[in-house]
Amino acid sequence: MQKSLEALVQALNQSQQGVAWSGIQRGIERETLRIKEDGTLATSDHPEVLGKTLTHPTITTDYSENLLEFITPVATQVNDTLAQLRDIHRVTYRAIGEELLWPLSMPCYIGSDQDIRIAKYGDSHSGRMKSLYRKGLTNRYGATMQVIAGVHYNFSVSEAMWKQLAEQLQRDDNAEFRSEKYFALIRNFKRVAWVIPYLFGASPALCQSFFQQTGTEHKDVDWNFQKIAKGTKFLPYATSLRMSDLGYTNKEQASLGITYNSLGEYVTGLRKAITTPSRQFAKIGVKVAGEYQQLNDNILQIENEFYSPIRPKRTAENGETPSQALERGGVEYIEIRALDVNPFSDVGITEQQIYFLDMLLIYCLLNDSPDMSWEAQQQYDKNFTKVVLEGRNPSLELWQDGQPRLMADWLEELFADFATLSRSLDLYSDNPASYQNHLNELYQGVLNPELTLSGQIMSILKENQWDFSALGMDLAHKYRSRMVAEPLEFYQDSDFERWRSDSQQAFNARKEADNSVDFDTFLDNYFSQAARSGKTA
Repeated sequence: MQKSLEALVQALNQSQQGVAWSGIQRGIERETLRIKEDGTLATSDHPEVLGKTLTHPTITTDYSENLLEFITPVATQVNDTLAQLRDIHRVTYRAIGEELLWPLSMPCYIGSDQDIRIAKYGDSHSGRMKSLYRKGLTNRYGATMQVIAGVHYNFSVSEAMWKQLAEQLQRDDNAEFRSEKYFALIRNFKRVAWVIPYLFGASPALCQSFFQQTGTEHKDVDWNFQKIAKGTKFLPYATSLRMSDLGYTNKEQASLGITYNSLGEYVTGLRKAITTPSRQFAKIGVKVAGEYQQLNDNILQIENEFYSPIRPKRTAENGETPSQALERGGVEYIEIRALDVNPFSDVGITEQQIYFLDMLLIYCLLNDSPDMSWEAQQQYDKNFTKVVLEGRNPSLELWQDGQPRLMADWLEELFADFATLSRSLDLYSDNPASYQNHLNELYQGVLNPELTLSGQIMSILKENQWDFSALGMDLAHKYRSRMVAEPLEFYQDSDFERWRSDSQQAFNARKEADNSVDFDTFLDNYFSQAARSGKTA
């Protein structure tokens, strides 16, 4: 039987002097749009001086040519991760000239979908496939929804934690055990994921042009949006419109019923999604008049199209799909995808957020986590949506185990558990009292919803009578001025030059390997391989 959270924390504290609490591994992926001085989307190519986006380890593009993605390597020190991320930003600022990096999740003024150019990855078959996948996203969901930016947080606990946890639970420490516990973490995360948009949701408002380009003007009325300044729409209690139905959604995915009770269940659901034809997407066509419109007409073109606020992950070997990597070696780490870009940070995320995410995810790992039915999962997803749309409403009620519960009361209970974890984490942290201090600061947002990120943003917009774009441009100019003047603090210029050169060589090698067959054959081979099961861990 699962030990209670408090008892398990005490046991881990006493075992080998609490070594299990140290050594958390982290990585960050931050997305950001390149924009012009006038606040519109940059239409220039990705700077060649930064290297090949297909093969660069730290600087690439996401959906569009102007949507950058910065990736930090795995590190165990929070300060190192943030220093790495700052250096990646500094080098990029130098490369983009007078352009700026948009500091918010929801896009800036969009004059036309034509300004959103699908990312180019070169003429290797792998590069063409990545671009074609994005063309399929455009045809399925529209371009505007694809340039919404976020921050992804990658997390895994230490080897010592796994060893001690297995000992306390009287289990063998192996891939099966770790996958089982990571899926338990995911289920608990689904139960309390609403905490993230409540505290860190940073998109309570958006530019009116977003509705015009997505063709969702009816939602502007149906959702009772209010207007501030010239062209900014907002909902009074919203926290993260990025995570609402206005953002990236695929309604057909809901019919799949993908659950998280085991690795096998999850992989079966994903594999079904990439092999099940979609009536809706079949109308687009796959190859029309000799030109590809999407990779295929299935519910998901590839597994990456499946959107979830959390994903189990393992680094894939050459040619593996994400699910095949999981089957081969089990879950290696967890990816959190529910974070808005924090506009009050020049790199989109703060030390405080990282420390809190550590506490939240360890809470989810150590707490008892019974299996979750599809119906219960849908209810918890509805909790998340409620907080996204009206999380700052002090009387908001959520669903918990079949009963309504005041969100404010649930927050109090969670923060009490986080406090227990923070004390243990601080005993073995390189920065004494960091977890407790950050938790105490965040607790002010529990007492007063207007002190959360979304509350602060709305206060600034209302007090200054600013458009959404005015806030973004003010911060974008401040961050560029600061970063172009700062020296690198973790890396050296030679590191980025080496990565640029290596990315070119890797790109050439990829092209030579890929293009030994024609593109149609390359795709057929990929999807034939993707339909196979991997080696079960």
